[in-house]
Amino acid sequence: MNFIIFMSINIYLYYLCIRNIVFYMKELEHLTLPQLQHLFENKQEATANNYISQHLAIARDIRPEHIIEQFRGEPKVMTEMRILLPLRGWANVELNLMERHVEAGDLVYLGPNGLLNYYQSSPDLKGVGLSMSDELFQLAIGHQIPKTFDGHLRDFHFHLKQEEIEFLDNLHRLIFISSHEGASSHVLLQLISSFLWYIDHLQSQHEESDMKSKTREQRLFTDFVHLVNEHAGHAHNIDYYADRLCLSPRYMSTLIKKVSGKGAKEWIDAALLARIKIALRHTDHPIGVISDDMGFPNTPFFCKYFKRQTGMSPGEYRKSGIQRLPAKP
Repeated sequence: MNFIIFMSINIYLYYLCIRNIVFYMKELEHLTLPQLQHLFENKQEATANNYISQHLAIARDIRPEHIIEQFRGEPKVMTEMRILLPLRGWANVELNLMERHVEAGDLVYLGPNGLLNYYQSSPDLKGVGLSMSDELFQLAIGHQIPKTFDGHLRDFHFHLKQEEIEFLDNLHRLIFISSHEGASSHVLLQLISSFLWYIDHLQSQHEESDMKSKTREQRLFTDFVHLVNEHAGHAHNIDYYADRLCLSPRYMSTLIKKVSGKGAKEWIDAALLARIKIALRHTDHPIGVISDDMGFPNTPFFCKYFKRQTGMSPGEYRKSGIQRLPAKP
């Protein structure tokens, strides 16, 4: 039985590593790794420092031109997890509606189905990144999942010490080499596992330090944003989030405004609109179906809400969009 399991993993990992195409670790509107692979199939860019398959993507050379080419000023859904380590330069991005200034030496994580928006970056931006499907994640981790990746964190971003940067970069390089040179499946899986467990170690240390420095109001705001990003597609009412946080709606609204400068309803609307726009631009679902999926009582109410927020009807917005992505393989 152990031999059969071993051979199954080897065959599975061999399939993951047979294609070698340029990778950049983010997507156009709900683009999966297979779809990203499809977009880059006809490109002749240097492949020596980048690898992408249907389940694993590794970038040893992320540059601004790769970012600009794929982003057009609207949030994008990252279907698989994204881990980014800039080694030079800076970038201004938005992770799950929160604006972040990312600099060299920052560790950036965006969990599965997170929202990413790119604004600008320095011309010298360069970094490394890794993304993987849930299937490969489960193979690498097994039954014991690191706390950082158990789903309670949708994103994080913090600065590393130089020795931590070097250690993480070296692990990343070994994963890249192993995927290219056909190393044993056990080697590749163990390297990926080590990479994830080391990030869990770094995040745990940062979280412990961060919790000590955050006020209660800041912690409640962070919890609120996490809830909004998870539930805004069906829960539009302030009362829902106040109840989840065991706060009165009035106190929660005052707290959110004080900490962030934006009202609680503004945060909810921003997250909801991001999901509606993605559904309109990048699916063929009828507007009535989208309205139902997003928790609106009826289609006319949905259309009025969208037009009030954007100045366009859902149909007008859909027609103004870019071409839809190819269907998932």
